[in-house]
Amino acid sequence: MGTNGSTMLEPLRQGLPPLDPSAVSNAASCALPPRYEAVREARRFTSRTLDGWEMSDRFDDVCLVVSELVTNALRHALPADTPRPADQNGPVRLHLMRWTERLVCAVRDPSHDSPVTRDTDDFSAESGRGLFLVDSFSDSWGWHPLAGALEGKVVWALFRLQRSAG
Repeated sequence: MGTNGSTMLEPLRQGLPPLDPSAVSNAASCALPPRYEAVREARRFTSRTLDGWEMSDRFDDVCLVVSELVTNALRHALPADTPRPADQNGPVRLHLMRWTERLVCAVRDPSHDSPVTRDTDDFSAESGRGLFLVDSFSDSWGWHPLAGALEGKVVWALFRLQRSAG
């Protein structure tokens, strides 16, 4: 009937492109605290990870998208009055996964609400343009609810990579 792991990747809105999890060449993740410093920590983690993968040329685009995804998770999935349990894994988690020609950034949060792109012509508006930026700087993005014991959803963005000449 299919493995339990594959149901987690069945999206509601838009599926991850067909990526074989066993073919991941690199993967890294970090738990983020439910505070706005998490955005800075996520950027630092992304920078260190991309350096280690010799991908610092993609830092600007990837970091912008990571910042927006983490900010959205903190702003919309963790309202100010949410109790902050001392969860070992942290309520928000950033995953970076690299295949030969693709990089995926995924942010897990405890909310079941779908991410909403706001139709706004006001590009100076602070709120509502995060997903517009994600859409502009990544090659594709989507989200899916978590299955099994984990509550919430994952919002992901995909970047196509140039195949190295080596």
